[in-house]
Amino acid sequence: MTMEKKTIIAILVLLFALIAPLGFYQTIQKSVEEKDSGISEPSTPIYKPPGNYTLKELASRCGIMIGTCVSYSSLSDNKYREIIASEFSVITPENELKFVLVHPFRSVYTFSRADAIISFAEENGIKVRGHCLVWHQQLPDWILNGNYTREEWIEILRDHIYTVVGRYKGRLYAWDVVNEAFNDDGTLRDTIWLRNIGPEYIKLAFQWAHEADPDALLFYNDYGAEAINRKSNAIYEFVKNLLEEGVPIHGIGLQMHVRVEWYPNPQSVAENIKRFRELGLKVEITEMDVAIRLPVSEEEITKQAEIYKSILKTYLNS
Repeated sequence: MTMEKKTIIAILVLLFALIAPLGFYQTIQKSVEEKDSGISEPSTPIYKPPGNYTLKELASRCGIMIGTCVSYSSLSDNKYREIIASEFSVITPENELKFVLVHPFRSVYTFSRADAIISFAEENGIKVRGHCLVWHQQLPDWILNGNYTREEWIEILRDHIYTVVGRYKGRLYAWDVVNEAFNDDGTLRDTIWLRNIGPEYIKLAFQWAHEADPDALLFYNDYGAEAINRKSNAIYEFVKNLLEEGVPIHGIGLQMHVRVEWYPNPQSVAENIKRFRELGLKVEITEMDVAIRLPVSEEEITKQAEIYKSILKTYLNS
């Protein structure tokens, strides 16, 4: 690693360590001030990174992207839009591409909110990651209460994937195709898709997504599989088999939802990332947050920053 890259990494780590707690503090502080004054406005953290660097500039020089989730309602906040456009190289619609919002009835698709987020990204040169096509949560009633044959379930899922992915063909760089299909013990989660289609629903979903947009990167995304454990072992073996079968899966998304009281061992995370990359897969940290219980102390905010720093360094050095 060159001295220049080491310097960039150090600055990027510093920015993460500074911005994470600062944004959290300012959100809480503003909320308290609004409560005292009776004024209710969007609580948008406002920060100024040190120097003349933006987060996305530093991330790019390290060969990575830095992103955040975006909700449709948040785009009404001009300061929020400004920060997203300035600091981030990729965004993910928070809920607007999930089944319940985009496909509320069997014959009805609603894309207006997702369209608005994606158009905002394109106007600002930001990449978009689609999330998520197949999940066991946030499903509409017609799915949850559906009484269909196996063939109908297959047709429903295929139509959903073809329609949603096809609409944004060439516009989204990646999709979380299947989300959270494994239990913590490494078994497949008992979902409506598993019960009605069988375990092959995962393979089929990736095949359909690839057919709908051959250029999009397709990811399996999950939580609790960041380090080497029963869950990540099961996912590793599963995707290895998919690759051997020629299934078009291109990457693993590690959600990285952690807490100040607990976060995965960095060495184990590094080893886990390495083995997935050795399969030829991309590995991305997709949803990282470091939770703190309210009320917070300065010590906990410092610890939060240290965890962000540790995980970022682990990823950059893996």
